[in-house]
Amino acid sequence: MLLKICGLKDSENIKQVALLKPDFMGFIFYAESKRFVGEDFVMPEISSEIKKVGVFVNATASYISEKSDQYDLDYIQIHGDEDSVFCSDLCISLCTRIGKKEIKLIKAFGIDEHFDFDILDEYSYSCDYFLFDTKAKEYGGSGRQFDWTLLENYSGTTPFFLSGGLGLKDIKKVQSSKFKVQAIDVNSMFEIEPGIKDINKLKKINLSMLSA
Repeated sequence: MLLKICGLKDSENIKQVALLKPDFMGFIFYAESKRFVGEDFVMPEISSEIKKVGVFVNATASYISEKSDQYDLDYIQIHGDEDSVFCSDLCISLCTRIGKKEIKLIKAFGIDEHFDFDILDEYSYSCDYFLFDTKAKEYGGSGRQFDWTLLENYSGTTPFFLSGGLGLKDIKKVQSSKFKVQAIDVNSMFEIEPGIKDINKLKKINLSMLSA
């Protein structure tokens, strides 16, 4: 199971997190978020083994493409109301840019007891991964967990990330669950303040995953 640490924005903190070698590091390009990287963000040098994920909410394809080039992103995570047509067009745009590396696409969905997993079929052709988070009024995550048993309703083959208020005590639960979680996405439960990660807590999550 892979690890994504999301919501990073401070240069020195990013460097410290990178030393822990997570599989993915997430950077939020959504101005309404408390973890927005800001307009003058400078990406520190990060090992190429760590995949950089840009998180966008209802952004235009041109804005996403611009930031992808500016920060040499490896993945795009879209976390808003983007429909399957937008995802398909974005996928084609990102994958066919002459002279540019291929960028993979993650589409996030808010899950609650009313979520219709059948709608995922139309996204499966363009998205490399889904991300299942807790349904909330606000965009970009709520820091709360949803009922994981709802994942029993997912019968698709697109691999998925699990997000939503995941803390240290939840790691082994996820690993031992029957659900085939590709990666866990941690954020608010491992922070000192929004956008600043607690390195000691993150070291513990690494140890927990290694010992499972």
